[in-house]
Amino acid sequence: MARNRTRAPSSTTATTTQITRINGARVKITTSNGRVTTKPALPLEWELQAAQVSALRRLPQYQCQFLLAGDMNASKRGPRAQAQAIATGMTSGEPDLRIYGEYGRLLMIENKVGQGRLSPAQKDRHAALERLGYTVLVLRAATTTEAAERAVTAVMGWLAETHTTKAA
Repeated sequence: MARNRTRAPSSTTATTTQITRINGARVKITTSNGRVTTKPALPLEWELQAAQVSALRRLPQYQCQFLLAGDMNASKRGPRAQAQAIATGMTSGEPDLRIYGEYGRLLMIENKVGQGRLSPAQKDRHAALERLGYTVLVLRAATTTEAAERAVTAVMGWLAETHTTKAA
């Protein structure tokens, strides 16, 4: 004779998330209480940076009042390539984007997707750069458009400071 047992509801429900591609698009799949939901995944950090670089290069001030250079310190490397990168000066925590301005000014931008956190190496490096008098901005964005707009706004404000300071 089989008994019919019912389980008491669990006080903790496991929620799992994963990011995968569906039809070429990155999506976040969340499973909670047996229910599955999907939504577009946040962009990757390099995608934010690429959108910023593209938008900044389109500004009329580019190559007249400022230049830029980007790093891919977070890219994956094998042991040999990593050793070569470190030996040639690649430094953990270095900001993603450098904006070179007139009069020897330098603005650095660190990108974070959504509420992403700075790594301990980034916190240390940014603090060291700021102690030397450099400006490091952390720009947070959830879309590539938002990232580009924030970078353009930051750089235009920074350029305006240059002209205000030098005019005085």
